[in-house]
Amino acid sequence: MSALTDQLVKPLWRMIRRARLIQPRQMILHLVMLVLVLLTSAPIVYVISTAFKPLDELFMYPPRFFVMKPTFKNFSDLFIATDGMLVPFTRYVFNSVLTTVATVMGSVIICSMGAFIVSKYKLPGSGLLFALIISALMFSPQVTQIPTYFVISNLNLIDSYWALILPKLAVPYNFFLMKQFIDQVPEATLEAARVDGTNEWTTFWKIVMPIVKPAWITVVIFTFIANWNDFFTPLIYTTSEAMKTLPLAMAGVSNGTVGRMGAAAAGAFVTTIPTILLFIILQRQVMDTMAHSGIKS
Repeated sequence: MSALTDQLVKPLWRMIRRARLIQPRQMILHLVMLVLVLLTSAPIVYVISTAFKPLDELFMYPPRFFVMKPTFKNFSDLFIATDGMLVPFTRYVFNSVLTTVATVMGSVIICSMGAFIVSKYKLPGSGLLFALIISALMFSPQVTQIPTYFVISNLNLIDSYWALILPKLAVPYNFFLMKQFIDQVPEATLEAARVDGTNEWTTFWKIVMPIVKPAWITVVIFTFIANWNDFFTPLIYTTSEAMKTLPLAMAGVSNGTVGRMGAAAAGAFVTTIPTILLFIILQRQVMDTMAHSGIKS
C-alpha cells in the first residue's frame, strides 16, 4: 500500500515543485503562446468539424463551431457528386499526387544543386546570379503569370502534366534557403572528402544533403503545401476534365446546390488533411530550420 501511495504522491509532488519554479513572466508567456496556438488551429479544427456536420447543422444560425451530431454522410455525398462528373474521383487524386510529388522532388534537387554550385564553387558571375535570384523574391507570382503562360503555350505544353510541373521547379525562396544552409557546411569537411577520393556528385549526396536535411525537409513541406492546394495553375493551364487536380475539381462539387454543401465540406477536409499529416510528421525538421540549427562549424 505504501509503495502504491509513493507512486501516486511523488509525481504529484514533483509537478507542484516545478509549478513553484515557474516565474510569473514565464506563465504569462505560456498563456500568450497557448492563445496564439488556439487561434492558429481554430480554422483547421473548424474544417474538420464542418466535414462531419449534417445539413441541418451546416445551415444553423447562429453557426456552431463544433459538430453536435457527427455523420459520415458528407463523404458518401462527395463520392456520389464526383461520380456524376466526366472522370472518376480517383483521377483528380492521381493528378494532384503526381504533379505534387514530381514538383517537390524536382524543386528540391534543382534548388539544392544550384545552391551547392553557387555556394561552394564561387564561379565567375555567381554573385550576380544570386543577386538576381534574390531580386525575384520582390515580385509577386502574379507578375510572371503572363510571360510564363506564353512560354508554356509556345512549347505546346498546355493541358499536360509538364505545364503543371515545370513552372514550379526553380523557386527563388527554395534556392535562397538551401544556399544559406549550404554556406555553413565547413569547407574542411568537403576538402577531407575530396582527399579521400570522393567525387563531387557523391560529396553532394552523401555529405552535403544529410547535413542540410532540416533545410530541404522544410522545402519539401512548403513546396508540397503550395502545390497540393494550388487552384490557379490547373485552372489556367488545363482545358480537359481529365487533367484537373483535386482543388480545382472540389471547387465545382457544390455548384451552388444546397444539397451538396455537405459534400463540399467533406471535399475541403479531404484536400486539407494530407498537408496537416505531412507537417505533423516532419514538424521537428521545420523547427530545426527555423531555429537555424543542425550545422556547426
